[in-house]
Amino acid sequence: MPENPSPPSNLKKWIVAARPWALPASTMPVLYGTTLAFVVGNSRFSLFRFVLALAGMVLLHSAANMLSDIFDFKRGLDKEITPASGALVRGWLAPARLAGASAVLFIAGIAVGLVLVKLTGALLLIWIGAAGVAVGASYTFLKARALGDLAVFFNFGILGALGAYLVQKPYFSWIPVIWTVPMALLVMAILHANNWRDILSDRERKITTVAALLGDAGSLIYYGFLIFGPFAIILGLIIVPRIVAPIYEPMPWPSAAVLAALPQASGLWKRARRRHSPFHPMDFILLDGATARFNLVFGLILTASLWVQYLLETKFYWVY
Repeated sequence: MPENPSPPSNLKKWIVAARPWALPASTMPVLYGTTLAFVVGNSRFSLFRFVLALAGMVLLHSAANMLSDIFDFKRGLDKEITPASGALVRGWLAPARLAGASAVLFIAGIAVGLVLVKLTGALLLIWIGAAGVAVGASYTFLKARALGDLAVFFNFGILGALGAYLVQKPYFSWIPVIWTVPMALLVMAILHANNWRDILSDRERKITTVAALLGDAGSLIYYGFLIFGPFAIILGLIIVPRIVAPIYEPMPWPSAAVLAALPQASGLWKRARRRHSPFHPMDFILLDGATARFNLVFGLILTASLWVQYLLETKFYWVY
């Protein structure tokens, strides 16, 4: 008989508990918002503030992941081990211990946020941070009432980018709010792919997600909107302000480079359409992970496009 695998180290237990593979969804808006502040807002780049903002987001996201695992485990939503399972369902950590770690991370993340408020003088960061912590701490409650999609849209999209922008340039601008919508929709797509897969089990446990409300056919249409809509929005933000009237700053032309990710989106769409007869057994089950990778590629291309424009022309933006 094969030998029993050796127990994981404490470090591995806590790494799995924090679910680092989910962090790109929250850290990408920080990178993007920081870039917008420098390239669009003509601010000076502070590496120290950027690192603090990134660390704060990682701490708060990890804390929310742990808290969500506890609630899901206690409500019987997480029972079977999957590649993305946390340390709790694997039996590596006790709920009380995980709850304590979550509290410590929340406190540390809040402390980082307060330091940034002190450094920047941007009081709006207090409200953004408070909203982010409140949404993260109540995520399981929101998800069970079909509000999870909106929660990640704001936390891992709009609020993350706007907060990072203010850390570098402590003046409000609509640009990080509007220009982050495409990436925020892709974060919603990640969550939706997960909830779509779990429609039956969620209904059995009286968990109402957007996917459960839409049903299987409706979820397919919704998923298509979430992965293809960002391309249309980007093109609209590039073209419409240039045609209608120069009343709002258009996105730079290099942003159209995100179209290079269109084949990847088409591949996801094909996996979604073939969910009942997949080419590979895990295609639909792991659709959320594949969508997360797509979100990362899309975000990196969009961020890089801003730097390309910056290198092409040093001053090309209006400052708000």
